[in-house]
Amino acid sequence: MNVNIFTFNRRLMYIRKNLRTILDNSRYEHTVAVAYMAIALAMKYDCDIHKAELAGLLHDCAKCLTNDKKLSESIKYNIPVSEVEKKHPHLLHAKLGAFYAMKKYHVDDTDVINAIRKHTTGAAAMSMLEKIIYVADFIEPNRSNIPNLREIRRVSFEDIDMAVYMILKNSLDYLNSTSLELDETTVEAFKYYKNLYEVRKENFKNDN
Repeated sequence: MNVNIFTFNRRLMYIRKNLRTILDNSRYEHTVAVAYMAIALAMKYDCDIHKAELAGLLHDCAKCLTNDKKLSESIKYNIPVSEVEKKHPHLLHAKLGAFYAMKKYHVDDTDVINAIRKHTTGAAAMSMLEKIIYVADFIEPNRSNIPNLREIRRVSFEDIDMAVYMILKNSLDYLNSTSLELDETTVEAFKYYKNLYEVRKENFKNDN
């Protein structure tokens, strides 16, 4: 992402100012924390830090809409809505946020848009930026009372694919313990990263 730093920083200032007006205090603090965590992970994994910060700031830009508004906006703008999302419209904030990033905040970078779109459900074979935003959203410093959080934070800076697998497993374990329906995208993502983990584990065993 080739950027003029002065222009980019002015753009971020505008985004922060706007988000301050549409997000509640706790959601805004979470958003800023995710952006900073995304920068840290981007530095670790040699990913574009400007993309990471931008995606981190905008990942929840549609979060504070009511569920009815999320659903109506998605229908209005022809955003695909699954049966699970119709029953649980809060899941739509990622897709809708990706749309707002393009139309409201004029983001034209496909990787940034996809990172916002996939940050809730995850996906199989995510790009590095997509993995960074997915992980940053889970491990940012304000998070607490999450099983295995300390270990996941540690692993996140050692093997991001393993961290993604652990987060997906946590999410599915939680959903399976409730009456909430599983999103098929999350299930497919879990299968992909579980297989990746098992292949690596087998290769390590063979090498030793």
